[in-house]
Amino acid sequence: MMKWIGSALGRLRLLGMVEGLSMLLLVFVAMPLKYLAGQPEMVRLVGSVHGGLFILLVLYALYVGYEKGWSFWKVTAWILIGSIFPFGPFVVDHKILKKLH
Repeated sequence: MMKWIGSALGRLRLLGMVEGLSMLLLVFVAMPLKYLAGQPEMVRLVGSVHGGLFILLVLYALYVGYEKGWSFWKVTAWILIGSIFPFGPFVVDHKILKKLH
């Protein structure tokens, strides 16, 4: 596992997984708590963490894409597009990043 995250691409994959998990927690746990149980606190907490992770993922994807010399539309754009949908980071990792790593 440590060997896997020892590279920039491995760290990008890990960050994508963590960001994707935070999105799922926000959508499937925090938001139902807010709207079904009247507890908005979880959305503030998970939403803030997710927002920070999203920004980190975008910046790191741009950095790794530049460092690796990826065509923006071939790889980097898919990472960015995938990060805005639930389960998107997991699909991008499986379909694109895993093969590059």
